[in-house]
Amino acid sequence: MNKLLSTLTLIGSIMAPSAAFAAERTVTFAVDNMYCASCPYIVKTSMAAVPGVSDVVVSFEAQTATVTFEDTKTNSDAIAAASANAGYPAHPRQQGS
Repeated sequence: MNKLLSTLTLIGSIMAPSAAFAAERTVTFAVDNMYCASCPYIVKTSMAAVPGVSDVVVSFEAQTATVTFEDTKTNSDAIAAASANAGYPAHPRQQGS
């Protein structure tokens, strides 16, 4: 019985670490083609629809979108693709830009 419990504990500890290493990331994207007042709303809803995205803040003035997401569920390429599919190509801004 002890061997069975030890084995189950070992299997459980091997399977659980993927969630333990999850990290929340924030990336700022430069967004093209935002020309009207409804554009930021469309960008925000398209990016927010990506599974794993927890927050999106769009600045019409700066032509940017700052996105917070769970890095085990999505990545910046998927978020940029969602925006591009809505007609607003986006790419991560370089640090300091």
